[in-house]
Amino acid sequence: MRTYQAVAGLAVAALGWLATSCAIAQDVGEVVVSAERRNENLQSVPTAVSAFTGGGPVIFSGPPHVVVFKRADNLVVEVQVDCDTRDEKDRLGEMKTTLRNMIAAAGSGGPIELGVESEAVILPLKPEALDTMLSPGQREDTTTTTIVVKTHVSATDTFEAASARIDGFIRATKAVGRTQVARVGAWQLTLITPRQYRPQIIAAIAQDASETLKAFGPGYGVELVGLERPVAWNRSGALDLALYIPYALRIEPMPAR
Repeated sequence: MRTYQAVAGLAVAALGWLATSCAIAQDVGEVVVSAERRNENLQSVPTAVSAFTGGGPVIFSGPPHVVVFKRADNLVVEVQVDCDTRDEKDRLGEMKTTLRNMIAAAGSGGPIELGVESEAVILPLKPEALDTMLSPGQREDTTTTTIVVKTHVSATDTFEAASARIDGFIRATKAVGRTQVARVGAWQLTLITPRQYRPQIIAAIAQDASETLKAFGPGYGVELVGLERPVAWNRSGALDLALYIPYALRIEPMPAR
């Protein structure tokens, strides 16, 4: 993003970006935000050099000053489904019937949804995909698969209440034959369509830059670099997220004319 020579110019540009961004926002699905994983590919990336000083690249390290906090869309956890019935045909049948029972229970209008995770993106679990999901277990004559169970997080939810809904669903599963259903892994949060929050983050950055520039008085300009980057995120609490765009802000004297 180029240098703005006045507070008004910065505000107008930000508002213009807001109008166009809302129109072209794209749906990139539901991404997983775990306690251990964040949008690491947006960290420590060189930006454009300063237009004022001609200095070296800025290196981003962690979230910038301006961060927008948001409640997660869903609390999710991986659930492993295993079966050790000796006969393979019976074993696969028991597994698929158990999974269909889970799909039917989740689809009955309750607070639970099922999915599968692929490269940190959650996709809906479809009954027609069951044949391709089942794989041999670590022991002979066993079959296994892993799915994602999730529940929507409301503004008034607590972690205890949300996690109890998922645990209750797992306990109520009608497992067939020798099939077993168990929660595995860590609790995770999800964010749906991260790009939709760019306007809100950009507006917060513009306001912060304008207020910061005012403190220096006439003769100074502001430069923002990195705003072309996509939205990044990490966890800020048990059910909350911090959203940001990795950017750098510089306040420096305007060049003499």
